[in-house]
Amino acid sequence: MFKATIKSLLSRKLRLVLSALAVVLGVMFVSGSFVLTDTLQRSFTDMFSTVYAKVDVSVAPKKEKGKQPELLTPQAVAEAKAAPGVAEAHGLVQGSARPIGKNGKVITTSGAPRFGFAWTGLGQEELRDGRAPNADDEVVLGAYLASTGGFEVGDEIGLLTLQPKKTFKVVGIYGYPGGRDSMGGELSVGFTEPVAQQLLLGKKDVFTEIRVKAANGTSADTLRDAVAAKMGSGYDVKTGAALAKEQADRINDGLKFFNYVLLGFAGIALFVGIFIILNTFSIIVAQRTRELALLRSMGASRGQVIGSVVLEAIVIGLIASIVGLGAGVGVGALLAGIFSRIGGGNLHLAGLGVPMSAVISSFAVGIIVTVVAAVMPALRASRIAPVAAMREAATPDRPLTKVTIIGALVVALGGTALGFGFSKASLTLIFGGILVAFVGVALLTPLLSRPMVSLIGRLLSWSMPGLLGRRNSARNPRRTAITAAALMVGISLITGVSVVLTSATKSIEKLAAGQLQTDLIISGEGQLEGQQAMFARDVLTKVEKTDGVSSAFGWSQDGVLQGDSQLFAVAVTDVPAMKTMFGLSPKSGDIAALKDDQLAAPEDLAAEKGWSVGSTVKLQLAKGDARTFTVGFVWAKSQVLQNAVVLPESAARSFRSDQINEAFVQVKPGTNVADVQKRVEPLFADNPEISVQDRSAFVKQTTSQFDTVLLMIQILLALAILIAVLGVINTLALSVIERTRELGLLRAIGMRRSQVMRMITVESVVISVFGAVLGLGVGVALGLATVQALKDQGITEIGFPWATMVQYLVVAAFVGVIAAILPAIRAARLNVLDAIAYE
Repeated sequence: MFKATIKSLLSRKLRLVLSALAVVLGVMFVSGSFVLTDTLQRSFTDMFSTVYAKVDVSVAPKKEKGKQPELLTPQAVAEAKAAPGVAEAHGLVQGSARPIGKNGKVITTSGAPRFGFAWTGLGQEELRDGRAPNADDEVVLGAYLASTGGFEVGDEIGLLTLQPKKTFKVVGIYGYPGGRDSMGGELSVGFTEPVAQQLLLGKKDVFTEIRVKAANGTSADTLRDAVAAKMGSGYDVKTGAALAKEQADRINDGLKFFNYVLLGFAGIALFVGIFIILNTFSIIVAQRTRELALLRSMGASRGQVIGSVVLEAIVIGLIASIVGLGAGVGVGALLAGIFSRIGGGNLHLAGLGVPMSAVISSFAVGIIVTVVAAVMPALRASRIAPVAAMREAATPDRPLTKVTIIGALVVALGGTALGFGFSKASLTLIFGGILVAFVGVALLTPLLSRPMVSLIGRLLSWSMPGLLGRRNSARNPRRTAITAAALMVGISLITGVSVVLTSATKSIEKLAAGQLQTDLIISGEGQLEGQQAMFARDVLTKVEKTDGVSSAFGWSQDGVLQGDSQLFAVAVTDVPAMKTMFGLSPKSGDIAALKDDQLAAPEDLAAEKGWSVGSTVKLQLAKGDARTFTVGFVWAKSQVLQNAVVLPESAARSFRSDQINEAFVQVKPGTNVADVQKRVEPLFADNPEISVQDRSAFVKQTTSQFDTVLLMIQILLALAILIAVLGVINTLALSVIERTRELGLLRAIGMRRSQVMRMITVESVVISVFGAVLGLGVGVALGLATVQALKDQGITEIGFPWATMVQYLVVAAFVGVIAAILPAIRAARLNVLDAIAYE
């Protein structure tokens, strides 16, 4: 049986390739994910080792949860320098600094930080051109910033720090050892120490960190212990090696999450691959009915027949794993190179390596997925009676009653798990429910296959080849259903996400048009080094005094702690104005200006925390000791500030920054909003991070992020859809082999080659469109369930991406045409006499 199985496998090389291809792509995604993250992890580890190579010991203020770390004083630097074994100690100043390009816009990065520091000449930086800064209006630029912005020595550059835009003269450009322009794509600028302290930290004579160099003969660990003993328990004292590991671990934790996301999409691709392999082996078993029956008649047992099919699956899985692992290594290396180039090519990649996790997962996934998919066809093969050797036809189609009942039960089980997952906020139950629901829908698909395929096919059956193509696609409901179900998975996930994002957009638009009575919104564009862009309070005062403005208010925002619970807080400048513009109504108490020791909260948060008017709440703000506030009022349920604690304006002084994050403007009745906007915008001329928008523009900017999310998901699901397309090709190719004699007879009675190709193409298009229709239906159902579960999170409206859904149908039809090319050409090239004599 072993020799017979291997000979059977080698005699059908095309079948071997088609069967393995889906597994190859899935394994490639899995191994590529591991290779990519392993390469990046080692690259970041090497980078931070280089960054801290000259650091023996670092001293930083001890961090307390919820509080902003204190800054270090010159006395602390002197204390560190006095510790035994210290050769040198100096203070380090570092903080956020965002450069403005020559086009007047802020220069951004792809995630790397933008910072300024006090130039000391003691770090890794090496001057390449010019000199160090000496005057208050002089800076040196990192070579990557200089090349990105097109700056040279002698140019002027605008910089945003804790203060509004200031202009400096570039007197030098520096790089790093090894000819690097940057360490990892960051944009950095060096100031004189006094200027750096004032602009980056907001105070004179303070530091963010102390760098300590060991005397000859003193180890880093010994120095760390000596400095820690000298300075006491109020400081974090670490070696440079420990800091490098800490920074690398922080990045690597993020990369692990990234890897989990990639593996999740790889899992979807493999899930789709199971459908393809299952269908392939089912077709193969049907085609080998006579062969397997002859083996049975010659004495082969059922177990040997099962073993034969499973052995074939193992061989295919093994080959696919080897090829997929090799392809994954190449893909991982390619993606790592792209990742490096996104940061300007400044992340120096570590040597390419293949982690053991990639090897083990590749073979485990490839072989297990293939064998699991082949089990049902193997069992079916074992039931073939020896008498089947005398038949010429393939195994007849079986009744659908049993599979339909099982499918309905599985769908119900998946829906129940999905419902519990949403109610309990359990990702495991949600994803498990979706997976089970997909299996259930796939089991129900044969029941829908014949009527839906017939209906879809009518649109293409205006000629004889079209009519035959429609009937061919409906002649085996199970085969058509499994092929379509593979395409359904990817399209349903994309459609579900589209429904949720469209509903979110519609909800935001309704909120802006209804509850929000603000005419202009002043806000920063996105997150900048962990916090939103801000502007000075005196600018808000100027906005309030602008001609045509009826009222305006703004807020500073920060995180605060109640015990171990993190809360989002805003310190509002004008509570009555907020009430009017946001349409807030009181639940208890009067919505009025808050005293310095009062706070306000939304109804749901107050109920969750057990607060009521008069309750006292102890909060830890970023600066100072914990403070006790009294609840002044609670406002009724609203779509704005759903989970925010409102604090008095004076509380902003204890935030990390007391500048304004966002502001809202209401114009006087009868005043043109656009005219007022033109008068307000010049107030922010020195702060290009801040934009002044009307409601419609603000909504458009907010919802544009959804388009990015959808595009990313479409890209990641593209592999699953590609595998589904290969499934269509696979099914058609094997079907052509199965129907060789039939095609020969059709040619013999006068069907032209072009007509054969049209027939195969119609069959392909019908199957693809059927899969797309299924995907749209299931995706809409998933999307609606998600929207309903997120109703309390602000998604109150239901929206359908009709244009996008129509595009998916059109793309599915196009995919059907593409998928039919190779099988159609093969069918058209069949020799008529050889085909008639086939088997």
